[in-house]
Amino acid sequence: MKLQEHVYLMADYNQWMNQKVYEAASTLSPEQLHEDKKAYFGSVFASLNHICVADTLWLKRFSTVLDGYEAYIPIAALAMPESLNVFLANNFIDLKDRRVLLDEALLEITRLLTDDVLLQPVSYQNSKGVSANKTLFNLLMHLFNHQTHHRGQITTLLSQSSIDIGITDLVFIQPNVN
Repeated sequence: MKLQEHVYLMADYNQWMNQKVYEAASTLSPEQLHEDKKAYFGSVFASLNHICVADTLWLKRFSTVLDGYEAYIPIAALAMPESLNVFLANNFIDLKDRRVLLDEALLEITRLLTDDVLLQPVSYQNSKGVSANKTLFNLLMHLFNHQTHHRGQITTLLSQSSIDIGITDLVFIQPNVN
């Protein structure tokens, strides 16, 4: 499998899972969404928000490699989050709209990338000001892994509210081989 095929599969999986998580979370009342569940980010809403913040930060950092892609235009138009704790939306609908924008852009961008582009370096500073230089491929894998980690926390919170989002395994959407 080429790097591009793997990255696209991960973007497709993430979009599928985010749709499932947001659909399940939409059954909660605003009070339930914002209730402090003593999770790492407190509430379901804050946890969903954190994933959007982190994705926005990472995608903005990729601008040196992705700026030439038309699918990157919606990302380029977003403001860089001021911190990992900033709220990108005041309500669930607006947060879901951000999630959809991020997922659609990621899916389209990863469809267009080549292995050569995925191996290009991205130089950035993390939230503590530490400089790094890593390949776009490795950073995208981090982005997808980060989403999976926090979605796991969210599915636990949803489960505590008796909400089962169903199948979550990547293998479920992978095609069979001949």
